[in-house]
Amino acid sequence: MESILRLFYLSITLFLTFTYVLVASQNKIDGLIFNSNESGVEYKTVAQVKESLDCMAMNIYREAGYEPFEGKVAVAQVVLNRVASEKFPDTVCEVVYQKSFMREKIVCQFSWYCDRVHRSRPINQKAYEEAYEVAKVVYLENFRLESMENALFYHADYVSPNWRLPKIAKIGAHIFYEGRPS
Repeated sequence: MESILRLFYLSITLFLTFTYVLVASQNKIDGLIFNSNESGVEYKTVAQVKESLDCMAMNIYREAGYEPFEGKVAVAQVVLNRVASEKFPDTVCEVVYQKSFMREKIVCQFSWYCDRVHRSRPINQKAYEEAYEVAKVVYLENFRLESMENALFYHADYVSPNWRLPKIAKIGAHIFYEGRPS
C-alpha cells in the first residue's frame, strides 16, 4: 500500500511539474513571439529575435565588455529605451548601427561602430559570451535596472561632452543621462 501511495504522489508531482513547465514555457514563448503595442500585435520571427540579440550582445561587448554586470545591463537598457523612444529607430539593430551627420561628418551613436571595430570578431570570446548572456536577460527576460528607466545617453567617464542632460548615475566607467534637457 505504501508503494502505491508513493507512486501516486510521484505521478501527481510529475504531472504538476510538467504542467508548470509547459505553461511557463508557453508564456515565455508567447512573450517572444509578439509584443503588444499601441497599434496592436507585432509578431517577431526567431530570426528577428536572434538578430536583435546578436546586435545587442555586440554592443554590450564593445561598449561595456569589461564593466560590471550592472554596467552591461545599463548599456543594453539604453538601447531598448531608445527603441521605445520616438526619437530613435524602431529596432535594436537600427539603434546600435545608427549614424548621423554632424558638421559634415558621419557620427555613430556608439563609437565602436564608426571605428570599424565591428568588422572584427570579438577578441575575448568569454567576455562576448557574457555580453550575450546579459543581452538575453535584458532582451528576452525583461530584466531592468530601475534607475535606468529614462536613460537614453551615456559616455565614458574619461570624456567630457558637456551635455546639458540630467545625470542619472555612474556605473563602472560610464555616466548615464536622461533624454530630456535639464
